[in-house]
Amino acid sequence: MSHLLSRSLFGFSKSDLTMALGYGTFADFIDKALLKDAAMPAAPNAWVNTVPNNIQNTDGSTGRWYNEMTAWWYTRMVNESLNMREKMVLFFHNHFANERDKVNYPQNMYAQNQLFRKYAFGNFKQLVKDVSKAPAMLIYLDGNNSRGVNPNENYSRELMELFTMGIGNYTETDVKQAAKVLSGYIVSGLTSTFVPARWYTEANVTVLGKTAKFDINTLVDHIFDQKATAQFICRKLYQEFVYYKPDEVFITKMAAVFKANNFEMKPLLKFLFTSDDFYKKEIIGSKIKSPTQLLVGSAKLLQVKTPDLNNFYELARTLQMQLFQPPNVAGWPGQREWISSTTYSYRGGFTDSLLSGKRYNGAAVTSKLEPIPFARTFSTSEKAIEFVDELVGLALRFPLSDTRRKFLLDTLLDGTIAANWNTYTANSDARVNKFLKALMRLPEYQLC
Repeated sequence: MSHLLSRSLFGFSKSDLTMALGYGTFADFIDKALLKDAAMPAAPNAWVNTVPNNIQNTDGSTGRWYNEMTAWWYTRMVNESLNMREKMVLFFHNHFANERDKVNYPQNMYAQNQLFRKYAFGNFKQLVKDVSKAPAMLIYLDGNNSRGVNPNENYSRELMELFTMGIGNYTETDVKQAAKVLSGYIVSGLTSTFVPARWYTEANVTVLGKTAKFDINTLVDHIFDQKATAQFICRKLYQEFVYYKPDEVFITKMAAVFKANNFEMKPLLKFLFTSDDFYKKEIIGSKIKSPTQLLVGSAKLLQVKTPDLNNFYELARTLQMQLFQPPNVAGWPGQREWISSTTYSYRGGFTDSLLSGKRYNGAAVTSKLEPIPFARTFSTSEKAIEFVDELVGLALRFPLSDTRRKFLLDTLLDGTIAANWNTYTANSDARVNKFLKALMRLPEYQLC
């Protein structure tokens, strides 16, 4: 369960784990918590329905609204409980990567974010159709300026290369012909409009070996008829939730489930998370936490209910994962790219800030851990060895050596012996903080 929660959520607390283990059966937990459908959340503010206007760029509203929307999303992640919808929203945000610098208007980016939320456990094929016509994507990949007589090929290419099929499964001719089909849409404020006069005029076009008068829906249907499509999407999901090196045999099994369920996400995710392959020993603790997982998961682990979201925002930029600003259309590459000699030290500075109340630059954060009340939520809090073991088991997925475990125990004891430890002695709060700081600065803590 700890492995499942660490992969499907942004992290978990002791109470989250206890609650998850309280379900009658594993299937109950999957159906009634992890993959449970929920109502769409309220908007961050009324500006989401304001028709985009250049005035908001000149008066600073665009930047403020992006900050507000980012804080809104972080809050949803911190409060996700046992439902993985927000994790899927981030997966789709990275899969259909759009940059705020080009999309510009947060209203359009918010609409796309909600679209990902709507289809988190829904039909992926329909999501592709809706994303293709949504203002954010039309602006980002230039569909807004694409006409049938002179189509822009940017979205057509990425639709096949990055969003559905992968390189090697289409030709340049397919890209050019599909671009004609994808033309005709223009962004109109908060929505998009199809303008027939801007569409292609040929009687038929040939894409991926089929000749027809395609429209955007039938084109996407045809792309999903290709064997490569289910394989490609399942490979991306496998690399996100299981391991960065694909297991093609298992991915083929995933693809069969995906196709058999008409590209519905929920049956596919349920198959993945109930498969023995997901729980192989070599898989557990093999994934490097993304900056988002580190930020949100650390706050959840320490039960910091209202973390300083400005601290999140600034550290995310430093750690090279600013929400709504992926590096390019291919998204964040992840895994080993998350760690460098620079970012590793900032990661430690962030986890320190949750304990010290000070950012790496010395600025105060608005909330921090209260170490003794936190420690006493554990039944082992007055037994040093057991307390260390319980926190290690909760915080780490990668096995810890005896040497490292002894180092953590010595850090907690801070010169005394285990028999003398309890949370009621002088300086016990500082000792708990020092122990947690050491725990969260371990290389093993960077893995999930």
